[in-house]
This record gives sequence, C-alpha cells and structure tokens, in this order.
Amino acid sequence: MPDSGPDGNRDKIPFFTNLIATGLFAGYVPWASGTFGTIVGILISLLPGMNEPRIMIPVIVAGFFTGVVTSGRVARIVGHRLSRSAALAKATFQPDGHEVADPSIVVIDEIVGIWITLLFLPGGPIPVVIAFLSFRAFDIIKPPPARQLERVPHGWGIMLDDVVAGIYANIATRVLLLIISPLVPTILSHG
Repeated sequence: MPDSGPDGNRDKIPFFTNLIATGLFAGYVPWASGTFGTIVGILISLLPGMNEPRIMIPVIVAGFFTGVVTSGRVARIVGHRLSRSAALAKATFQPDGHEVADPSIVVIDEIVGIWITLLFLPGGPIPVVIAFLSFRAFDIIKPPPARQLERVPHGWGIMLDDVVAGIYANIATRVLLLIISPLVPTILSHG
C-alpha cells in the first residue's frame, strides 16, 4: 500500500515492512488507528499459548526490534502524517510538538505495548478490558519518560514510548485488579 512521502512524491513502502509496521494494515483505519492496532495486539495475544511468558517475552523482544526497523523505515517514507484523531490527541496532550516522524499508520508500537501490558496478567475479559483502557490512556497521555523517549530517532522513539506506556499500564492494571478483586472474586480465577 503506497503512501505519499514527506516531499509529495509517491514512494512505495515495501510490502512486509508495511504489513508489520501497520499491524496487518490496521494502521490504515482512518481514525483511531492506534486503538485498532491495540486491538490487533490483543487478538494476537489470544492465540493459543501466547499468554505463556516463555512465549510472550521472546515475541515482545522480537516485535520490539522488528518494530524499530519497520516503523523507522515507514516514518522515513511517509513522514509525520497523522490521522485527525491522532492530531487532536497530540494537540491536546502534547502541545509542545513532535520533532521525530511518527505516522499514524504505524501501529506495531501499540501491538508491542499492549503485549507488555498483558504480560503476567491473569486471563479473562475483565483484565483484558482494564489492560486495554489503561494502555490506551497511557499511550495517549505519555507520562514521563514516555514523551521524552518519543523524541529518539530512527524508529527507537516510536517503539520506546509505547514500551513505557505498556509498563505503566501493566502496573495500573494490576493495581485496579487488586482493588476490584474483592468485588468480583472470579477475576483472578480465570488466569
């Protein structure tokens, strides 16, 4: 799927780079592409065996480094193109601007970020929904050092801010599960 480059020329993104960086093309959803990328990450995490740490950790590591390469390559080709929803979120939560290209179509960072969020959490719909909401909030708000790491060039920043968001969301999800587990005792029994 080609996209216009930052100079207006039509450059072709290599197919497999595009497939990976855009989360099986979920990044091309014209609004809330990060949310759709997160959903793709959740769907992948539901594959048999993926919730096992001995599987999930190597997949996260491989996804991270593959994401650095593919997201950096796509960012070089398309520049800092944002969907309207991404532009609104950045204007609201990051008014200081964005020096490094991080196009909306790149969602491999959200996929890896939600995997980090889900790591070592119990299974079941309630933990997954809490993890999803927590990750999306931290990914949009980008508390320190996520916002600072986002400025690292060549795909590293695209991935690193979501790693931080995933770590924060994992902790927040654990805290929320501890708070609500007495109210809904079956939450942890589905893990």
